[in-house]
Amino acid sequence: MGWLQQLGGLLQQYAGGGGNPAAPSVQQHFDQVAQGAPPDILAQGLATAFRSDQTPPFAQMVGQLFAQSDDHQRAGLLNTLAGAVGPAVLGQVLGGGGGLGGLFGGGGVTPQQAAQISPEAVQQAAAQAETHNPSVVDMVSGFYSQHPGLVKTLGAGALAAAMGGLARHAQRGPLPASQDPYGDPADQQVLPASQDPYGDPADQQVAPASQDPYGDPADQQVFPASQDPYGDPADAEEGAGTRAR
Repeated sequence: MGWLQQLGGLLQQYAGGGGNPAAPSVQQHFDQVAQGAPPDILAQGLATAFRSDQTPPFAQMVGQLFAQSDDHQRAGLLNTLAGAVGPAVLGQVLGGGGGLGGLFGGGGVTPQQAAQISPEAVQQAAAQAETHNPSVVDMVSGFYSQHPGLVKTLGAGALAAAMGGLARHAQRGPLPASQDPYGDPADQQVLPASQDPYGDPADQQVAPASQDPYGDPADQQVFPASQDPYGDPADAEEGAGTRAR
């Protein structure tokens, strides 16, 4: 049984966006979904919460999550933000004073470096990142889908918004092939054989046998049996009969 069959009934409670269960129930329901749904599906629900007008601004929630994270998780978030806007842009925001100007000069932020950065600076960096590249919301959602325990620190309102996003995804079901971002062969126009760049035997003119470079028995002159260099059974039989007489 798939995750949607297992959790569909639970998600229906959040499909309308109103009348959500109390905070303890939301946290319990989110735990169930986080354990059963694939991370990419959970990320879609988190992105809904980050973009919702019923929750604090994206940057504020990112700063809050950063404050609750350990140093490894903090480094992962900073590297995710850097991947969205580039190390130079993020470094300008985080490196103004405090000796952090060269923070992104190497192979990514280490946990030791991340420990030097304040949640307030990360909130500012997240706001800058969202301005430069709105898809950073999806990238950060993907990161935190791997850390659902942290997401619970955002509170019942954010969790309910995430559950509502998951419920709407469940109602829509898989995208039609025509809307699939990876494309689908059924959506592609099939060229007629005459326009096929790989050619088609039906498009090629068949040369008459007389022009066939491989020759054709019909084009070859047939010698009389008496001139056939391989002989002819009829000649052999006739010769045998003559000798017999």
